[in-house]
Amino acid sequence: MTMQRRKFIRNAGLSMAGIISLRLPAAGISRWVSSLQPDAAWINSLYERGKVTTYLKSRNELQYIGMPVGGIGCGTVYLGGDGRLWLWDIFNKNQEGIEPKVVSWNAEVLDGGKKVRSRDGACYIAPSKDIRPLDQGFALQLTYGNTSIIRPFDEASWPEISFEATYPMATIRYSDPSLPVAVTLEAFSPFIPLNEDDSGLPVTLLSWQIKNTGKVPVTAAVIGWLENKTALYNAVAARHERVNTVTAGKGWKGVQLSARAIGGDNSHFAQQHDFGNMCLAALDNTAVTVTDMPPGPLTSANFRSAVTKQAVKGIADKLQAAVTTVHRILPGKDIRTTFAVSWYFPNLRFKDIQGEGRYYTNKFSDAAAVTGYVQQHYARLSAESRLWKDTWYDSVLPWWFMERTFLNISTLATTTAHRFTSGRFYAWEGVGACEGTCTHVWQYAQAVGRIFPALERDTRQRVDLGIAQQPDGGILFRGEAEKRPAIDGQAGTVLRIYREHQMSTDSSFLQHNWPQIKKATQFIINQDRNGDGMEDTPMENTLDAIWDGEIAWIVGLCIAAVKAGELMAIEMKDDDFAAACKLYADKGRRNMETQLYNGEYFIHQPDKIKGRSVIGSYNTCHIDQVYGQSWAFQVGMDRVLDKEKTLSALHALWKYNYMADVGPYIAKHPGGRPYALPGEGGMILNTNPRREEFPFGVKDAWQLGYFNECMSGFEHQVASHMMAEGMVTEALTLTRAVHDRYHAFKRNPFNEIECSDHYARAMASYGTFVTACGFEYHGPKGHIGFAPAMHADQFRAPFVTAAGWGVYSQHLTGSRQQHVLTLKYGNLTVQTLKFRKAQPATITVTADGRQLPATFSATDGCVHIQLAVPVKIQAGQSLNISIA
Repeated sequence: MTMQRRKFIRNAGLSMAGIISLRLPAAGISRWVSSLQPDAAWINSLYERGKVTTYLKSRNELQYIGMPVGGIGCGTVYLGGDGRLWLWDIFNKNQEGIEPKVVSWNAEVLDGGKKVRSRDGACYIAPSKDIRPLDQGFALQLTYGNTSIIRPFDEASWPEISFEATYPMATIRYSDPSLPVAVTLEAFSPFIPLNEDDSGLPVTLLSWQIKNTGKVPVTAAVIGWLENKTALYNAVAARHERVNTVTAGKGWKGVQLSARAIGGDNSHFAQQHDFGNMCLAALDNTAVTVTDMPPGPLTSANFRSAVTKQAVKGIADKLQAAVTTVHRILPGKDIRTTFAVSWYFPNLRFKDIQGEGRYYTNKFSDAAAVTGYVQQHYARLSAESRLWKDTWYDSVLPWWFMERTFLNISTLATTTAHRFTSGRFYAWEGVGACEGTCTHVWQYAQAVGRIFPALERDTRQRVDLGIAQQPDGGILFRGEAEKRPAIDGQAGTVLRIYREHQMSTDSSFLQHNWPQIKKATQFIINQDRNGDGMEDTPMENTLDAIWDGEIAWIVGLCIAAVKAGELMAIEMKDDDFAAACKLYADKGRRNMETQLYNGEYFIHQPDKIKGRSVIGSYNTCHIDQVYGQSWAFQVGMDRVLDKEKTLSALHALWKYNYMADVGPYIAKHPGGRPYALPGEGGMILNTNPRREEFPFGVKDAWQLGYFNECMSGFEHQVASHMMAEGMVTEALTLTRAVHDRYHAFKRNPFNEIECSDHYARAMASYGTFVTACGFEYHGPKGHIGFAPAMHADQFRAPFVTAAGWGVYSQHLTGSRQQHVLTLKYGNLTVQTLKFRKAQPATITVTADGRQLPATFSATDGCVHIQLAVPVKIQAGQSLNISIA
């Protein structure tokens, strides 16, 4: 690893952006921005374990934080840096952007204008904050000795607040040395990998821990309030009213908030998109409820229990519910009190899909029912969510790396992603922008297929191979919203199908869908018009244009997809189709490596007739040029492109496209959207090393702006590939560049923006974690393997399989290696294993204290272990492998 770092320092030629240009506070910022030149200390800091990223009030780092804390497919509720909830995009408005707006910019963007919309990065240059369509909050009433105070839990009321950015559970600490208590908030919605239903509850849980640090007993009351803004957009003062009603169940008590038609006929009103209800509750049956909290400053009178069980007010009047829990705490002791904010807005509709509604309505009749379910199962839901958080961050990999590669899956808990009553997953590209679960964008998103594989299997079967597949095998790239395939989306979908097969416990998914999978793969082969194995049919792609010619990134992606088709055909014993796929892939590889490689990187060979009269990447250095090989690493495939040429291409990307400060480049190349600003690092989509006058063929096309942008999803894809190819420092640097662009001092760390907020492609970040672990898995074959790219001597990281997840560790001492798979959740069936070891002499495999008969072989620096029979381990058990 030392040589890798030295080589990086010698060859990178970086000019690091300083603290001043980044406008970051000096305190607490890593050595990433500490000097203008990379040195050994800075390089080492990329690899260090470090500490959890903690944002502080004292450094002005809380104002933009918006961590999604609702269930997946349930709308967007943000947890703010000070613990208050905000945004509240749960009313099925289907708006574009978390805050639809247009902001002025100092340069032309895409179409020549100087206005930036949500889909152009409005929230990147003008981050949203304090979007509060309803009033919500919590406060602490503290009584000790002769002192009694009420302190709201907000940024203005505490000397210091810290926010630990550990998605899916955040920890917020409130500090005031003058008070005899330590207060911690744990906020989350249940999030359990492999359990998409319990991870899709429309609820936010806020669990307060209060410790008495003084010498006398204290009485602590936690007060929560929630304004009734149900029917936020469609309630009319003359026809509607809002109602707060006390509700309770076993072990919980709260207030349900709703709206109704005056006179009682809700038949029309109930069809509106924002019709529904909310519930504020404490998971404590001794809680005090108030249906109509008085306005004005907080006093003890605000939350005294009232006799009334219901309060009704007109639409123009403020109606707030309040719930309070009270605890007496002895010195040195602590208590925990938990609140739930739930919601129920069933009328989700899209123009192309009528009458679908929200998935959570299958289980619940209203918000109170959601709270009842959460209370009934709270011990399990909270324990398993916390177990996942602890498992994920139980790693030797850097804290910041674990945060950045995982947190983008929070996109599923925003209005980018939805789940219909039928169970169907449906999504925009980014919040409210570009509908139809677009294949050429979502195929980059590696996280979902690894964390919630059932959602992806269903989408492949129900949509891509069902609703969207045409008689010729082509897959409409936006489902019902489109009438044509996109070639990169088609290839990426076949690769996703192979991943979904691997993330299954058996072969039933592959067997059931094989005829359609075969057609989808054959469609790719058929787009090779001249029979040279290189796709050349002009078709739509993710850069929103129809490109002609033979294009390296599309050709390579198609080769990888057809190779995946070959491997699936072999499993299906479809020998003829496997042979046809192999012929195509082998021919395509040979021709791509000879015709599209210019001696340094891979290019776009123009159409022989049209030449460069149409848009394309041509001789430029394109960010996705070896994307096919990158995808292959995600599914444990052998090489689909020559290693030496692929590494040369990646080094060219590092040489020409990565910039520690993009400012000078974008000043000379205007027109792109502002996804990276002067003083920030990133990888440009396309550069022009040959310095051609018109490198992209045409002079005036709005899509040309894309080529001058830093889009994080593409950057994550490249970082994952570099990690797999041994360019570890470059991979970490690129990932860190994205991470620092989204530092909380500047913008929301949880919102990677491309075409609108919470853009799906950014979930490619999980792929970098996959390649950092060298993880490969094939559930139906019972195969698992690891080849860590860093910290191999003492490695530890989480893993997720088709039916279980846990922690993998390896310890290397001299010629002896110890590998341990410890399962934390579910189960895991294994028959073959693969680790790095050049010349093993002996192996021993034990499970739960039992030695298992096994054989082994060694090839290409790896040991392949075959168990005599499959072994199934359960949560709490371990599989131990000793190699010498």
